[in-house]
Amino acid sequence: MRRRDILLQSAVLPVVAAFGSAARAEDPAPFDSMTVRNLARELAQHAWQAPNETLPDPLKNLDYQQYRSIRFDPRHALWHGQGLRFTAEFFHLGFLYKQPVKIFEVVNGRASEIRYSPDLFTFDKVTPPTGDIGFAGFRLHYPLNRANYYDEVCAFLGASYFRAVARGQGYGLSARGLAINTADPTGEEFPRFTTFWLERPNKGSDAIVVHALLDSQSAAGAFRFTIRPGQQTLFDTELALYPRSDITTIGIAPLTSMFFFDSSDRTRVDDYRAAVHDSNGLLLLNGRGEQIWRPLANPRTLQISAFTDDGPRGFGLMQRGRNFADYQDLEAHYENRPALWVEPSGDWGQGIVELVEIPSNREVNDNVVAFWRPKEPLKAKSEVLKNYRLHWSWSLPGGTKLAEVASTRCGLSWDQKSRQFVIDFVGGALRARRAEHLPAIDIGASKGKIIDPVVEPNPATGGLRLSFQLDTAGEKLVEMHARLMHGETPLTETWLYRWTT
Repeated sequence: MRRRDILLQSAVLPVVAAFGSAARAEDPAPFDSMTVRNLARELAQHAWQAPNETLPDPLKNLDYQQYRSIRFDPRHALWHGQGLRFTAEFFHLGFLYKQPVKIFEVVNGRASEIRYSPDLFTFDKVTPPTGDIGFAGFRLHYPLNRANYYDEVCAFLGASYFRAVARGQGYGLSARGLAINTADPTGEEFPRFTTFWLERPNKGSDAIVVHALLDSQSAAGAFRFTIRPGQQTLFDTELALYPRSDITTIGIAPLTSMFFFDSSDRTRVDDYRAAVHDSNGLLLLNGRGEQIWRPLANPRTLQISAFTDDGPRGFGLMQRGRNFADYQDLEAHYENRPALWVEPSGDWGQGIVELVEIPSNREVNDNVVAFWRPKEPLKAKSEVLKNYRLHWSWSLPGGTKLAEVASTRCGLSWDQKSRQFVIDFVGGALRARRAEHLPAIDIGASKGKIIDPVVEPNPATGGLRLSFQLDTAGEKLVEMHARLMHGETPLTETWLYRWTT
């Protein structure tokens, strides 16, 4: 189980009566591009109501194995056998998932609710419930890796969490609809998708449209996702948000991942593997065009980092290290976990990319969060529109001309006092450089002292290795930066690192 599964139990509300009363399978309701937005706007005019989490007796107190024994029967998948390139299957309520969602199919501008029935599932260790109890979520299938098999390509389950894969990948990090009060002492608020509308795709189409209604104590919202699976799986996302109250600590396009350890810090880990993480760095492309790599950490205390920007071009939690030898895990195969890149559409203005790193002693916990926070608080009764594209990919979409940070290594230096850092840069602008023409080093630290920075060729990677020592001078926190330069031109992305005791 992940942190998203264990902690996220937010509100679920029925669709407002104006729509819900007409949304019956036998009496489809009109549906267009403004339907969900209008519902969200109307919902935000009313006080939030806590959800009903009462489950039928057969579903109360299920353990993990019992819940796992409830399986959707793929013969009953939405659009099964209709010659379309997508099918939809549904998750059952129970265990951690106590709040039902409503799911509609949209065909020719009419929406019909998909009714729950125990006949849609097989039950092994659980007595089937009776009545229309709703669903916990859904997943989409598509012939992603081969033409004759429909792979699971994305899933929406729990609060406003969803995740996806590209060709050849396995599930890893998640995205969320919205983050509110993340790492705030008052406690985090977890908005929840309460209703979904799945547009029936055209025959032969490799894209599908999903609409979602979001609700929470502080806001209601409408999402439209256009999903295109492939070598990259793309989610073109349109968000309309309607705050019930002023919101200061808002997170737009939030990403959630797991980082346990790697070669930058193994001091608290006794493990046979070389590294364990779904993501190992935050990548930023800021409005000035600077490309920044910030390695992730599993800190001893909660850490929050803020990267100020104006008109961000993109940010994401990335997975670098694409070889089995980087992890040595035959079960998890962390080398196949997706990178997730957020590409804003239009000018997002001033704000920060916020990174939250939470201490964790187990790899099952999602302990890393990143999102965009606008500079100005969101005002109650306003309308906030944001569009962006999510790239579930193997690396930075479109590539880069700069050399990238392949690895960050850290350990006790030879003098037994300072910390030794080793950074490997590979690819990009370094490919065409002659080994004897070593670039200049741009390096610095907020406190302490950088000692003996040296750059040299690394024949094993075909790139360059930068090494140096950090004299912490007794400080408990030091921020560092480094990059390789040719005159005023950067050859590599900027490496940022926070060292803490």
